[in-house]
Amino acid sequence: MLEYTSKIPNQKLSDSANTASLMVKMRGVTKTYPNDGRGLVGINLDVKRGDFLFITGASGAGKSTLLKLIYGACRPTQGEIIVDQVKMGQLRGDSLSRLRRRLGIIFQDYKLIPTRTVSENIAFVLWAQGFTRKEVQRRLLPTLKLVGLQHQANCFPQQLSGGEQQRVSIARAIVSTPPLMLADEPTGNLDPDNAQQILKIMQKLNSLGATVIVTTHDQRLVQMSNHPVVQLRQGRLYRNF
Repeated sequence: MLEYTSKIPNQKLSDSANTASLMVKMRGVTKTYPNDGRGLVGINLDVKRGDFLFITGASGAGKSTLLKLIYGACRPTQGEIIVDQVKMGQLRGDSLSRLRRRLGIIFQDYKLIPTRTVSENIAFVLWAQGFTRKEVQRRLLPTLKLVGLQHQANCFPQQLSGGEQQRVSIARAIVSTPPLMLADEPTGNLDPDNAQQILKIMQKLNSLGATVIVTTHDQRLVQMSNHPVVQLRQGRLYRNF
């Protein structure tokens, strides 16, 4: 069984109970692009440890930008972002890279290595983090079983369906047991049956202790569960709960 821990190092804040209970905290976050284009405006968001949150909104509403801000792929023009008590604005270089390696990130377009097998794609994350061969093998099979791919371990990505490729992407994201999962439109290219399978896997991860944030424009996916929902409209965040 996978066990989730929360051990992201670096700049820790105060030990206040409120801060410690939050996995993600955003205060007054604005992202402005060149030519005065505003991606996000005045975002305030608290995500507690163990939460499962949907972020909905039309294409171009800023959902992907919001996730990129959380994992440090871009920086806010204004405001503060804290991830697991770490101030993102203070991270640079190796410190930021170490933080990103401790997060599970799932992309819509999978981003698998075509010349590597399913097992190799998943294990790649562990190798990059310096895990021993023994530890890689110990983690690999339970992760494959969790996403239902133990019989495709030696297949290459092009031999898999879209739903199976997305499950490989999820397995790669979770194999290091990150405390926070970020999924950007994880079912955007999938039919309803495969979308439901992906949702069930993410709910399982949440039940094991991971905090999960999912962006989607697919209302059917949201309606399959009773998880909290926030909506982005014209760069502003509105609560649906």
